[in-house]
Amino acid sequence: MTLDFSYCVLDGAGAVVVESDADRVHSTASVGKLFLLCEAAELIASGQLDPDGLVRRDQEAYVADSGLWQHLRQEELPLADVCQLIGAVSDNWATNTLLDIVGMDAIESRARALGCHHSALHDRVRDLRLPEHPPMLSSGTARELAEVARRIHVAASGAHVDGISAAAAAAVQRWLLAGVDLSLVGAHFYLDPLAHSSGDILLWSKTGCDTTVRADVGVAWRGESVLAYAALASWPAGADLDDHPVDLMNALGRRLAADLGREAD
Repeated sequence: MTLDFSYCVLDGAGAVVVESDADRVHSTASVGKLFLLCEAAELIASGQLDPDGLVRRDQEAYVADSGLWQHLRQEELPLADVCQLIGAVSDNWATNTLLDIVGMDAIESRARALGCHHSALHDRVRDLRLPEHPPMLSSGTARELAEVARRIHVAASGAHVDGISAAAAAAVQRWLLAGVDLSLVGAHFYLDPLAHSSGDILLWSKTGCDTTVRADVGVAWRGESVLAYAALASWPAGADLDDHPVDLMNALGRRLAADLGREAD
């Protein structure tokens, strides 16, 4: 059985470099946390949230799987550190803690401000998703999510875009540059997963992984050459796949790395 695989790559001006089935709506797992980070960054930039204010994790917000906070003894962290945990390791406990502060309505409004009609964060992270819960954590299209990534990068450089301020975008980009998951599109840039916030080629990404989902959204750039991308794969539970989604995303990343002049080590 063939999986559904969509991708969209944009240059810095928003022109399509390459795309395939870019308007298909996929489940995107943790990718929707990107909207949470954008809204939190905007609230910090506007002075409505204090980045140094201490945030206490709620035991009722605990979720297993991705993240470091569950392994730490510290019950309180500065708000900016909570955001950093989400950007670096997609921390689930940090996500739910920050979501309780920011609120789902504000996150939905941020997604719309960023030009999204089909891409959104729908719910908190849950160990068990019951029938009364939204059926997926987040969803989106490759076209919309690539444009969100592009806007973050362009705004972080100081230019005006709709949906996010320069200060907020710079914070989001800084948090995501520490992201450790370079296993999908980012694999063929041959960057150090634990230290790639400086160098000739830079890349930030927000990935999502579930039993029937692989997703990767981000930006790679070298000087003035910018490639914003989204690659989304989803498939039915129990399907015997003809193509592995990780291989397809690696292949897309190899093309982007070549376009930016990155040679394998």
